Amino acid sequence: MKPNTLRLLMPTLVALAAIATPVLAQVSVSDAWVRGTVASQRATGAFMNLQSASDAALVGAASPVAKVVEVHEMAHEGGVMKMRAIDRLPLPAGRKVELKPGGYHVMLMALTAPIKEGDVVPITLTVEAKDGKRSTVEVKATARALTAPATGQHGGMKH
Repeated sequence: MKPNTLRLLMPTLVALAAIATPVLAQVSVSDAWVRGTVASQRATGAFMNLQSASDAALVGAASPVAKVVEVHEMAHEGGVMKMRAIDRLPLPAGRKVELKPGGYHVMLMALTAPIKEGDVVPITLTVEAKDGKRSTVEVKATARALTAPATGQHGGMKH
């Protein structure tokens, strides 16, 4: 192909590549940690900060250290703090969403073994982009002591 022909076709090739490329949510994860457990404990929480480049939602999670992994929220209902699983956690474009004790978090249940301080816990997050396409984000969360403060490092931040 002649250089001039390639130069003329380049804008068309770039446009076609953009159309063929799926738009997946780009989610960054920071400060990921898991609360350590004691021998008989069957569940714990994972906490982290999530930020998406485009509107998306956290729609699931999995980990080899737990048979059941769910995204949970803590909410006041009738003056009582209750925890429940949620199907999706919105990740608004450009805004940090904090998963923290007493708020949104990833619940690791039916643990396969105790989690000791310093352990690295792999977690796979499933994120759904605005267009419905799903992608995964691999997280390595370091276990903190069972007595780690409930507010973590960012106690004053809100969603």
